[in-house]
Amino acid sequence: MTRLVHSLSVLMFMLLPLAVAAENSTRAGEYTIHHNALTTDSLPAEVASAYGIQRSTSRGLLNVSVIRGKPGMLGEPVHAKINVTAKNLYGQIKPVELREIVEDKAIYYIADFPVAHREMLHFQMEVLPEGENYPVQAQMTQEFYTD
Repeated sequence: MTRLVHSLSVLMFMLLPLAVAAENSTRAGEYTIHHNALTTDSLPAEVASAYGIQRSTSRGLLNVSVIRGKPGMLGEPVHAKINVTAKNLYGQIKPVELREIVEDKAIYYIADFPVAHREMLHFQMEVLPEGENYPVQAQMTQEFYTD
């Protein structure tokens, strides 16, 4: 269990700089939706193993977290129902099934899926934070390089 918690921590800290560097976040009201995507070959082997993710240049990973703003604080992660539609440039829809990961106070959602070289995917996310009546919309576009 300790190794798994360590693996999850490694994943969170590994993905956070990618989200910050690309500024892949959407702010709506008191919520910030952080979202990023990458190929799974960049995951450390122990993290991929802990999540049951195949490390490959031809597999993508989407990571989403929902943070409720708190005055004087960085905010708090919240549970959410998230529906994702991923479309390529031809309008073809790729299935993206998110699964929730909870580690201590961190809550995030991940999905892995096949990608082709130079495939550009547009992700449309409908996020319903726990306790809210109306969803927040977020979107991002990511090109994947598999060679």
